Amino acid sequence: MSSFAKALSPTLREVRILFCQSGQASEGTRQFVLANYPVMKKHNPDLPILIREANGTPARVFARFGRGVEKHVELDNLSSGDVTSRVARLLNGS
Repeated sequence: MSSFAKALSPTLREVRILFCQSGQASEGTRQFVLANYPVMKKHNPDLPILIREANGTPARVFARFGRGVEKHVELDNLSSGDVTSRVARLLNGS
């Protein structure tokens, strides 16, 4: 069962996932998106989840919370499992 199979924090306003579409350092992030995006969107239909692919972009996730607070984690060279745990910590750690 995915750790994202539930509604996320109500203070979360936006999630932005950035990564390179072909770079080896972003492989874990690409796998994370393929496995978890549908579940996250299903349980959080009104939450903007933006996916940005650009050549040479380091893998990272930004979370914007209420009152303009923004946090991020770097995900380059991590496995899909490590990406999942770091993103879960970021999104639930309002």
